[in-house]
Order: sequence, then structure tokens, then C-alpha cells
Amino acid sequence: MDIGAVLIAVTGVAGTLGGALLTQRGADRAKRRELETAQALQEARENRELRRRCYAELHRDARQFATSISRHLYVLRDREAGPDDVRVLEETKDAFRDRWSEALMIAPDPVVAPAHEVNAALTAVYGRVKRWEQGRPGEGETLRSAAEAQRDLWTLIETMRDAMRADLGVTGATTARPRRAPERGRSVVDDFPEPDDALG
Repeated sequence: MDIGAVLIAVTGVAGTLGGALLTQRGADRAKRRELETAQALQEARENRELRRRCYAELHRDARQFATSISRHLYVLRDREAGPDDVRVLEETKDAFRDRWSEALMIAPDPVVAPAHEVNAALTAVYGRVKRWEQGRPGEGETLRSAAEAQRDLWTLIETMRDAMRADLGVTGATTARPRRAPERGRSVVDDFPEPDDALG
């Protein structure tokens, strides 16, 4: 038996097996990369859908809270707030608070910043309304000043909505829409006279 022939045969078999092994490893790596890419795309889709749902609910709940504050102002102007009036205001506040807490865990900073402004403004107006409801308004707090602050909420909510839409790719991040000027016609503020509002 010729040692050279055996070495050639062994080398040939080893080369064939080695080539198959390298081909298999390359195919495995390609398959793994393909699966990782598909998984990353799926996670990105799920993350975007999670943000979209959270943003839609946060926007809705902010609008409902602002509307509930407006309704409560009218109640306080016309009569003493009853348990149902208080319950409606508290429920919309709680719904917004829950959605705001969720957004803090999901939203990027360009969305959190304007949402934080909305949260702070809603909380401040809510505080004014509750002080009036309890017969303890702060220095210079009138129903009219609360109505003015409530009216100003809408611009903040609009800014938050624009940031959320930009994050979702619905509009460009640099799209600057002109802000609505406060209504020149009749607004909620017109329904609340200048002080001498006096607590009954």
C-alpha cells in the first residue's frame, strides 16, 4: 500500500467532509442572521404597535380629562357639585394618570417632554377646580382664571399629539404646524365673568 495514495485519499475525504461542514456552518450562520433579522423586525412592529395604542389612548384620555374639567367648571358655576359630578371628574383623571404612567415606560424623550407639559397643566387646572369645589380657592384663583387655564390645555394637547405622530412616522419630526391662536369668537372663558366671583 502506497502511503502517498492513502494520504491523498484521506486528504480528499477530509476536504470533502470539511467543505460540507463549512458549507453547513455558513448556511447555519445565514439562517441565524435571517431569524435574528425577522425577530428584530417583529419586535420593532410590536413596539410600534404598543406605542401607537398607548399614544391613541393617552391623547384620548387627555382630551377627556380636559373636557371633564370644563364640564366641572360649569357645574361649579351653576350649583354645588354632586357625587356623580365628582365621580366623572375623578374617573377621567384616573384614566389619564394610568395612561400617562404607561407612556412614561414606552415613549421616547421627544414624546415624554410635551406629554409631561400636558400632565403638569392638567394637574394644575384640576387642582384649581378641586379647590373651588371644596370652597377653598387659592389667592387670585377664580372660575374665570381656571377656565382660561383649561382653554390653554388644548394647545399643549395638540403639541403632544404632534410629537406622538412624528414618533410613529405619521408626520415628519420637523413638520411645524402653525399653532391655533386662542379662539377669537365665543369660548368657554366667555361663560365665566371677571371676578367678583364670590364663594356662596
